[in-house]
Amino acid sequence: MPRRARSMSSSNYMHVIARGIGKQLLFEDIHDYTYYLKKLERYCKDTDVWVCAYCLMDNHVHLLLKGQLESISLLMKKIGVSYSWYYNKKYERVGHLFQDRFKSEAIENEAYFLNVFRYILKNPQKAGVCSAAQYLWNSYRYYDHPLPFMDLSVAWDILGNFSQYKEFIDRDDEDSGLEYSEARHSDAWAKKEITRCIGVTSGTVLQNYSKKERDAALVKLKECGLSVRQISRLTGIGRNIIQVAGKTRHRSKSKEPSP
Repeated sequence: MPRRARSMSSSNYMHVIARGIGKQLLFEDIHDYTYYLKKLERYCKDTDVWVCAYCLMDNHVHLLLKGQLESISLLMKKIGVSYSWYYNKKYERVGHLFQDRFKSEAIENEAYFLNVFRYILKNPQKAGVCSAAQYLWNSYRYYDHPLPFMDLSVAWDILGNFSQYKEFIDRDDEDSGLEYSEARHSDAWAKKEITRCIGVTSGTVLQNYSKKERDAALVKLKECGLSVRQISRLTGIGRNIIQVAGKTRHRSKSKEPSP
């Protein structure tokens, strides 16, 4: 099936979402987050794209960008190649890291701009991690003093000073139509449980296990309270494999006909 062409708004603003393949974990530690942000700054300058808001979650990235469609596509390609190389080398991994092309949504008016702006900053809160203000890897704290690759002129014009901005972000009346996922426990808790349950520092190492060892580890993780979706995100292993791990399949015996 041919890919659908991307659409760009007349305002040159776009909401971009990049996900790990199969909900693969993208960020394991603080160095991963900082590396991504350094590359984001570098390639924004190279492509003349500006960031209005960002949020780096464990297995996906939200960006509110300003720029030409071709420039945004080039920015995401550069980051994808650079970060995939870094991550795969660091964690001794091979193959694609990001899921297909990045997802994008054109922003046509101020109302939708504000909706996306707030949604991105509050993504950690929606996922049950912490409030927007407490999260280390979003752009919430840079409203008054934006980073060199950020453009907050539209937000300033509409929202005004920091207290008005804070009040807007704290509201609970935003459109709930944008997609997010919630887990029974935070992924920070799940990472600790992975280490405690099976003695590894990163769930992605299970990809290198034999089938027998991998399935035994997956069973332990399920017994420790991690959901199938959460295990899939943190290990990069497909849900179907996780769901059937530990289950013994019996061939059904045909019934003898009644006498």
